[in-house]
Amino acid sequence: MSFAREGIVFIVIAALIAAGTYALALNRRSWPLWVLAFLLTLIALWVAYFFRDPDRLGARGERLVIAPADGKVVLISDVEEPAFIGGRTRRISIFMNVFNVHVNRYPVSGVVRYVQYNPGKFLNAAVEKSSLENEQMSVGLDTPSGRVMVRQIAGLIARRIVTYSKVGDAAQQAERMGLIRFGSRVDVFLPLDAKILVKVGDTPLAGTTVIAELAAR
Repeated sequence: MSFAREGIVFIVIAALIAAGTYALALNRRSWPLWVLAFLLTLIALWVAYFFRDPDRLGARGERLVIAPADGKVVLISDVEEPAFIGGRTRRISIFMNVFNVHVNRYPVSGVVRYVQYNPGKFLNAAVEKSSLENEQMSVGLDTPSGRVMVRQIAGLIARRIVTYSKVGDAAQQAERMGLIRFGSRVDVFLPLDAKILVKVGDTPLAGTTVIAELAAR
């Protein structure tokens, strides 16, 4: 099992705290400290589990749109996106809870043309207004089948969005583009003529599940 590099420091700190508590419990022969050490071990294991970064395989293709995040589809709607898409767009929103893999992946191959960070609030990422009001990072991609944008949105617990993308980068479908720490949401903005292949309530896997198909150009 591999881990996201941004999580290594958290994993090490949690493991050291648990190990130190075991040492203190052994030295003092204290049952409450043994219980605390056991609980801290569970937390350390959960931290490692949270930052897991498994390899993902699945269908690939110029017109296919792959899920950028693990989680649950909470919204599918048509919205205005003036910053990069430049008009009406079809949005698929995937909510990640604290048990999902939080590494995000490019849904399509293309060239990164737009990267925009917006500070904001930390509302429940599953609700509609979080797309406008929460801390977020937007990455716009030019593809042969039109423009596609991915938006990483912080949630109630998340306080740190990591994005590897830079303007001019070549984006490879299903490759890692960043992550969000401790619960959040990822929106994908597609052309209106894209064929949506998921529905609200579905649980796609990043880099594996095909969530839409772009129209031929």
